[in-house]
Amino acid sequence: MKNVEKYSRSYFMPPVESLKWAQKEYITEAPTWCSVDLRDGNQALVVPLTLQEKLEYFQLLVDIGFKEIEVGFPAASETEFAFLRALIEQDLIPDDVTIQVLTQSREHIIEKTFEALRGAKRAIVHLYNSTSVAQREQVFQKSKEDIIEIAVSGAKLVQEYAAKTEGSFVFQYSPESFTGTEVEFALEICNRVLDVWQPTEENKVIINLPVTVSLSLPHVYASQIEYMSDHLNKREHVILSIHPHNDRGTGVADSELALLAGGQRIEGTLFGNGERTGNVDIVTLALNLYSHGVDPQLDFEDIPSILAVYERLTKMTVHERHPYGGKLVFTAFSGSHQDAIAKGFKWREDHPDEKWKVPYIVIDPLDIGREYEGDIIRINSQSGKGGIGYLLEQQYGYDLPPKMRENFGYRVKQVSDHENKELMITEIYDIFVKSYVNKQSPIEFLNFRFKKSDDYQTFLTIKIHEEVDEITGVGNGRLDAISNALQTKFDITYSDLVYREHAQEIGSKSNAVSYVGITDENGQIHWGAGIDADIMNASVKALFSAVNNLVVTTNHPIVSDATFSMK
Repeated sequence: MKNVEKYSRSYFMPPVESLKWAQKEYITEAPTWCSVDLRDGNQALVVPLTLQEKLEYFQLLVDIGFKEIEVGFPAASETEFAFLRALIEQDLIPDDVTIQVLTQSREHIIEKTFEALRGAKRAIVHLYNSTSVAQREQVFQKSKEDIIEIAVSGAKLVQEYAAKTEGSFVFQYSPESFTGTEVEFALEICNRVLDVWQPTEENKVIINLPVTVSLSLPHVYASQIEYMSDHLNKREHVILSIHPHNDRGTGVADSELALLAGGQRIEGTLFGNGERTGNVDIVTLALNLYSHGVDPQLDFEDIPSILAVYERLTKMTVHERHPYGGKLVFTAFSGSHQDAIAKGFKWREDHPDEKWKVPYIVIDPLDIGREYEGDIIRINSQSGKGGIGYLLEQQYGYDLPPKMRENFGYRVKQVSDHENKELMITEIYDIFVKSYVNKQSPIEFLNFRFKKSDDYQTFLTIKIHEEVDEITGVGNGRLDAISNALQTKFDITYSDLVYREHAQEIGSKSNAVSYVGITDENGQIHWGAGIDADIMNASVKALFSAVNNLVVTTNHPIVSDATFSMK
């Protein structure tokens, strides 16, 4: 690409090796979650939330289980101020939920912030100022000492206003644009703020290290976090928080590695809504933990309902392939994937106590409110016999023989390919019935009776071209006798009769289902299915269906010749 020379690495590695995080295999417990949907997320919307929409969104976050929720920047606008006052005055904040507000390190903004917080039972006051090289040089044109003074003076003002405001307050500081700041300088400014606030076991302080703009690979951020964690003053009384954005598409990776490196708290949003490419997606992070057997301490058991409220309020659309929440993330169209998934589910039926390890499906969709029907296996021209057969079995109770599944799979794929569309399960069922079930043309089965001596003798009543006749046949079993009667009467030759039967376990439980496959002289298998309350009737109907498919496919004279003699 052109102009690549204008770009360089604008981040800073720690001055010493910080790689202890790399020796850890996985995250063992959930972090403290702080939703910033109502601040970062809201300011990123084309049309920001109204007051009533904010109140509804706040309740959604409470219902999910967030214990810390950033509700806005109350000094920034009257809408933000009014929202915070509504939460406090209408007593909408549960006792176990702490609200968080954002403020710049400027006295009139800090004063307005605490005015808005009056009467809050407990709140986090989030103080920030920008510290990066780019911000210092281009925006503020200030020295490092000038930037430190902004942070320290703000920390003192927050302390002063908290002391004279009703309520209980936790202090939080962010060196905004941390990822573009020299790590030693970020440490110095955070420690200077900690020196002001003097955290204790009873009054801990939050130091938040944001990926305001993502500049590096995730492992660099992890090393930065580890260095800060190892060198912060009064570390045992500091809650180390991270706030990743997603400019490079690595927000989730940044977060997970940062947790390994000493992070204890994450600020993010539902489905990653936020400025530019967004904040880190808490849904993905939480369910990633869940997939490793770690309780995320958030309730995402009904993702579809959460998604519906989110999309309605934000006017945003979650991408169909978005992890966990997207409509297609559990869906397989590929034939080989469908076959593996179907066999995986079948295996779980016999091993219900085993850990989840179904191929291609990272967690059980049912655990987050998704359905197997329409969510897991969907059918188009790329699908295979395994997935198509699985859907037919799961939804309608038809367990086709393997070779019949293959034959049916080709039929379904041909329809999908010809019509250039995905097929719904009802359409697949219609193809199955039309292709195989109780076929009565051109040879219609009416009745039968048997006589048993050394062999079975059948007397079979049939109709063809509106003409009724009774034919006879002998065989070593009843179905064999009927088969011989048909072959003799109509001069049909086939071999290798395959037979299978089972009770229909879905729908009408009184029905029996039979499948018959017969191989013609050219080696082609023709299949039929029979459904009836009586198992013998179902078997005979399956045989007639297979024979009718054979005579139609081979263009036997009885198909087109209405004068074909029955006598």
